[in-house]
Amino acid sequence: MRDGLVRRLGVVVSLIFLLLIGSLVTWIVSTQVDFGLLETIFPRFVEAFWLVIRIVAISSVLSVTLGVLVGLGRISTSQITGKIAKGYVEFFRGTPLLFQLFIIFFGIPRLWATGEFPIVDWAVPAAVIGLTLNHAAYVGEAIRGGIDAVPDGQMEAARSLGMSRVMALREVVLPQAWRNALAAIGNDQIILVKDTSLLTVIAVPELMSVFRSVNSNQLDPWTPLVWLCVFYLAITMTMSQLVSLLERRADWGGSQYATDGEDDGDGEDGFFERRFGGA
Repeated sequence: MRDGLVRRLGVVVSLIFLLLIGSLVTWIVSTQVDFGLLETIFPRFVEAFWLVIRIVAISSVLSVTLGVLVGLGRISTSQITGKIAKGYVEFFRGTPLLFQLFIIFFGIPRLWATGEFPIVDWAVPAAVIGLTLNHAAYVGEAIRGGIDAVPDGQMEAARSLGMSRVMALREVVLPQAWRNALAAIGNDQIILVKDTSLLTVIAVPELMSVFRSVNSNQLDPWTPLVWLCVFYLAITMTMSQLVSLLERRADWGGSQYATDGEDDGDGEDGFFERRFGGA
């Protein structure tokens, strides 16, 4: 088939799909959504939305920070450190997040031997801990992959300048590894937002909890689903734009960090010249 024909066929199929989806959404909104109830439940969803924002903000910062440490542990020259980091990744990637939340929320308070568990409102801290530990494993693997993608010559060049291995990692390898891993890390943080929907099972009053409450009381699933969709998309689309901005600032796929062997200021020599002033 010719390229032009395939392109036109793709446009037609896309338009048909868009028309079907648009028609379905229009029919649902016009026939299934109670606009009076939509206005009534709005404050409850706003309150849950801000709670999700706080949980996501704290968990994202902590998971990325811990993930960098896990990624460094995965490439450590120490077998003990490497195996511990690998075991951490295997456990938190190999078991469901819901299982991990159950351990933290239900299990940890039972281990408290003396008196009652000191944290009264344990649901939100447990949610932050669970999301942080789970997503740090994925961030760690993204960092490890980003480091592996940096050419070996970068480390060798840094060591030839008299840098220690730690300094070379910090000043030379990690900045490039971060650029390599940024897309995967951004994708994981968007998944973290959607994982907050699981927090309803540990009594966190987030968006999904509000939906379940409204649906149970009103027997109307479509009206609260409107706000559920709007608020989740508000977070994930904002984070997508933020990741795109960071990728552009890092000159993703551009010539700034190209290592094609050409000594034009953009290869390995160019990286060291920009970072260390031509040292």
